[in-house]
Amino acid sequence: MPAVYEHHRTVLDAEIDGLGHANNVVYLHWMIDAAVAHSAAQGWTGERYQELGTGWVVRRHEINYLQPAYAGEEIVVRTWVADMRRVQSQRRFVIERIQDGVKLVEATTNWAFINFKTGAPARIPAEVTDSFEIVKAE
Repeated sequence: MPAVYEHHRTVLDAEIDGLGHANNVVYLHWMIDAAVAHSAAQGWTGERYQELGTGWVVRRHEINYLQPAYAGEEIVVRTWVADMRRVQSQRRFVIERIQDGVKLVEATTNWAFINFKTGAPARIPAEVTDSFEIVKAE
């Protein structure tokens, strides 16, 4: 799999807010969907994390909204792992409109790896870290 994962989708009518463009919360949903799809593409599905008893939770999102998205537009959410440390990881995102290549969002999410039973931070196993290529800059 490529280090930068591409998640394609179409902006739905249901995602449009009272201002006529995609609601800011929708971008967050797109980011999470892309992150989960990227993890699954690397062999780490939700079920596999459940079997391991550990997995990811979000600690922080930082989203820079640059341009609006409108119903019917085709977009791509590009995401990659920018770093992975002992118990945390940083994932980056760029969302673009496919038609004209306009960048709609730049974002970063900080994730913590936890034990599902205790909620305590857990060391990221080598089998997880080895599944993702680190991309320092995009």
